[in-house]
Amino acid sequence: MKKMIIAVAMVAIFVACDNKENSSAQDNIAQSGMAMKLDIDKFSWTRQPESCVIKGDTIEVVTKPGTDLWQRTYYHFRNDNAPVFQMETEEKFFSFVVKTDFTESHHRFDQCGVVLYLDGENWLKGSVEYENEEFQHLGSVVTNNGYSDWATTAIPANVKTMWYRLSRREDDYCIECSVDGERFSQMRVCHLHKGGGKIRFGIYACSPEQSSFKAVFTDMKLTECAWKAHDGQQPD
Repeated sequence: MKKMIIAVAMVAIFVACDNKENSSAQDNIAQSGMAMKLDIDKFSWTRQPESCVIKGDTIEVVTKPGTDLWQRTYYHFRNDNAPVFQMETEEKFFSFVVKTDFTESHHRFDQCGVVLYLDGENWLKGSVEYENEEFQHLGSVVTNNGYSDWATTAIPANVKTMWYRLSRREDDYCIECSVDGERFSQMRVCHLHKGGGKIRFGIYACSPEQSSFKAVFTDMKLTECAWKAHDGQQPD
């Protein structure tokens, strides 16, 4: 029964699934509708991973044991030591796309994905977290003013790659996932209370328990905002 539930959840996903210096370039993208590969030199670390190797547009990150991002809710502990690799922007409307490969994840909560980290109490992330040999958690966490939530769905453990698209519309955000980089499925629409001005966004990888693994990131690009304005009920 458990395997059947997981399979159904995955089918649903498949069916639904497509620094200041850089701001002017992002404006041009928004106006032209074109995509642009990101300049890795614009990215910087907030805390270093165990190791990192950059080969062209491929970033390989090895995690340190005991690293994570979480604030207070339910567990009542606070973890703020995961490495994040980000660039800065004031652009209000854009989408960031990245492909993750977590083939080597093997221990509970091993994870890697997309992140928007402002400070220890205000951030969001989307990733796949390893659970066991049968299933893992595809999910997202949003943390506002020091309190985190966690929204997940179970997917099969043999899924080893996932694309993410993080879109910004001023201080509102959308996280989407895709198994092929073409058809994206909405994971989360959210608001960041401190996400309306200059922000930083990028990638992260961590191992909350006594583990370490290599996460691989490729195909990072910046595009016009793929999350279109709402066309239904008008604002109040």
